[in-house]
Amino acid sequence: MKVKYLGRQSNPKLDSYSADFLDAIPRNNQHLDCFFGLDYWNAYEFSYLNSKNHPVIEAIEIKISMHSILTVESKSLKLYLGSFYNKKFKDPSRAYKLVENDLSKLLNSNVSVKKLNRFNNAPSSSLISRFKKKIPRNKIVCFEGFRSICPVTSQPDWGNIYIHSTSHLLDSKKLIKFLKSYRNKGDFHEACIESIFITLVKDFAVDNLTVYGKFLRRGGIDINPIRSTSKKLIFKNFRDFSQ
Repeated sequence: MKVKYLGRQSNPKLDSYSADFLDAIPRNNQHLDCFFGLDYWNAYEFSYLNSKNHPVIEAIEIKISMHSILTVESKSLKLYLGSFYNKKFKDPSRAYKLVENDLSKLLNSNVSVKKLNRFNNAPSSSLISRFKKKIPRNKIVCFEGFRSICPVTSQPDWGNIYIHSTSHLLDSKKLIKFLKSYRNKGDFHEACIESIFITLVKDFAVDNLTVYGKFLRRGGIDINPIRSTSKKLIFKNFRDFSQ
């Protein structure tokens, strides 16, 4: 995989806005065609000039379909959003629309962008470790301290994994052992969640399943993939960490 910026020491100057900062990378999820999901990207450092030429800083939510052939590379998105700092918008909605249009064009897929005023309420959940044997049906459980390795930079990524099934009793010890096996694996957030999802469906024989990865942000951006057997997703974009 050839990328413009990820894993490289030098960065371009962010003198002015440009969509050329954006870089797309291919997904490898052909085996997920019959499933559903999306990726919530939360960018916390989006700044531009308002109608009075004053700087504004906001958080924005970016929604990308899991079925897009391409997705955006995170460092390139950080640079791209950083290039807005000196661009003026009389109407703030035009700033979000420009990001939406640039990403949709890059990925050849409909992308949704909006100002992030507040997060949804977090669902009621229980730690997987609370269950000594089987996890009850229709229970949202959380695995804290999930760790994986970026395949390009070899830096660790951290998150919490939420799992929900309405029709299967999961073995808690077996599930914890499986999720801990990712601690030294190199893969992107989306690929980790897809791998967990497919393994639970096939090897654990789980149906009516949803897996949601809530990752700590890096570079002012967090990436939160959801994969599900149901078209109606039970999880929203909620805040999971205090920072």
